[in-house]
Amino acid sequence: MDERSAANLRAERIAAIEAVRAASLLCRAVREALIPSDSVAKADRSPVTVADLGSQALISLALADAFPDDPIVGEEDATLLRTDPDGPIAAAVLRHVRAARPDATAEIVADALARCSHPGGATGRFWTLDPVDGTKGFLRGGQYTVALALIEDGEPVLGLLGCPNLPLDQDEPGAGVGVGCLFVAERGAGAVLIPLDGDSHETPIRVSPPESPGEARWAESVEAGHSDQDDAARVAESLGLLQAPLRMDSQAKYAAVARGEAAIYLRLPTSDAYRERIWDHAAGWLIVREAGGEVTDIHGQPFDFSTGRGLELNQGVVASAGGTLHAEVLRAVARALNA
Repeated sequence: MDERSAANLRAERIAAIEAVRAASLLCRAVREALIPSDSVAKADRSPVTVADLGSQALISLALADAFPDDPIVGEEDATLLRTDPDGPIAAAVLRHVRAARPDATAEIVADALARCSHPGGATGRFWTLDPVDGTKGFLRGGQYTVALALIEDGEPVLGLLGCPNLPLDQDEPGAGVGVGCLFVAERGAGAVLIPLDGDSHETPIRVSPPESPGEARWAESVEAGHSDQDDAARVAESLGLLQAPLRMDSQAKYAAVARGEAAIYLRLPTSDAYRERIWDHAAGWLIVREAGGEVTDIHGQPFDFSTGRGLELNQGVVASAGGTLHAEVLRAVARALNA
């Protein structure tokens, strides 16, 4: 990234870090006080939580303050709050948002959610947001992320992952170790890890290629419905992988590859018709690539973020520490899927 481009993104980077940090802390507060009425079912049966709506509203409000002309492609909308404005979920969302934005009203929150309906596309500039990626992980006390990316003319140029439940020290994830990570990447400027709490010290992160494919640690989704774990096991066997998979919810798997905790991340299709959503991958894609890794679909095709709200031209995910490892993983995936 040249000096002019870096300077042009400085304001976006600062605003995005503060927005994702505030949303991540909101999610943590909601999780600590979670009660059953804080979740309902979407049409696809996945839970919608107060954290989803509150996180998206906070980030939408922050971006509207800083960049009022920027549209947002968001996962959630205002339907729930507008159909049941006096219900317990609406009240809880407003309460948590007001902890960070005391001036918020129910109407302001609903409007903030509603403005996240941009269709995406190949031209112009927009943000894409998953306010709680890994909702099931959030509910069970596992990993989840607040994922935000800035896309310009179809390409992510800024990506952030707030991981409230991820240990700062990947080698010592036990008691006494700080928990809460914020990963940030700019196109052409590398990727860094910032503590979610406390100071804003930035530590550069890099992928860690294994000496041989068999020594690689691989990551996949906890939920079997999100990735074909049988096919992934065949890939692992083909590569001679010796370690058990690192199973994590959300884009935290991208973070694990970017900071060298894993060398491979597989998300293999469970359906030929399914296509991933851009908010589930834009931030993680950029963070891995800026940390020196590689990300393609299962056919080795680069991700195309220019086709709307979905990755319509891509299927599945293969992320790796790059180099010859990526090509070997792609060959193993082809063998497994064609078996």
